Amino acid sequence: MIAKVGPVPGPVKRSYDASGRRAAAERTRLGILAAARDLFEEGGYAGTSVQEVARRAGVSVDTVYASVGRKPELLLAVHDMALAEGDAPVPAEQRDWVRAVRAAPTLATKLETYTAALSRFLPKTVPIMNALREAGATEPACAALHRDLNERRARNMRLLAADLRATGELRADLSDDDVADMVWSLNSPEMFGLLRSLGRTPEQYAALVADVLLRSLRG
Repeated sequence: MIAKVGPVPGPVKRSYDASGRRAAAERTRLGILAAARDLFEEGGYAGTSVQEVARRAGVSVDTVYASVGRKPELLLAVHDMALAEGDAPVPAEQRDWVRAVRAAPTLATKLETYTAALSRFLPKTVPIMNALREAGATEPACAALHRDLNERRARNMRLLAADLRATGELRADLSDDDVADMVWSLNSPEMFGLLRSLGRTPEQYAALVADVLLRSLRG
């Protein structure tokens, strides 16, 4: 009797694990962002090139484009790193100081927490906004990015206004738009620059803004 021979088993297929590749790509992106941040701080927007960022990060220019983007996108990422107070840009709701503002129980503590954060990141973000505004005179992409950042800041102020409203301490005659516009004007690069030009420190600027907002908003 001849035994039946079954099919010869082939090589065992292993499922592809892309986690290692994703981790490597993220390390590359963070290296590019760190290089861009350092170069923008050293040479400003006009004095920094994508080629220099690539060289500092040890990657090709094409890798910079694929991982982050062109120079305006690099500057946006550096701006959002400053807002996040970390090594990578994260959405607003994931920033530690935003969570702290939302967790604060009263109008006064929310404003104090918020303006303390302003004193930490505005010294870094205001020069970036100014650089974008200046570059926008000749580079449409920079002008568009500057406009988008201002509009994004305005939208975020409406979220902050709603959070302040939840304390039950706001003046009843002020709408959320009124509150948002007031905060938006006081945290602007222009206001920060004016007060710094008068010799106020970032901490003194923050204390003044917190006091003005509390006196203006509390019912």
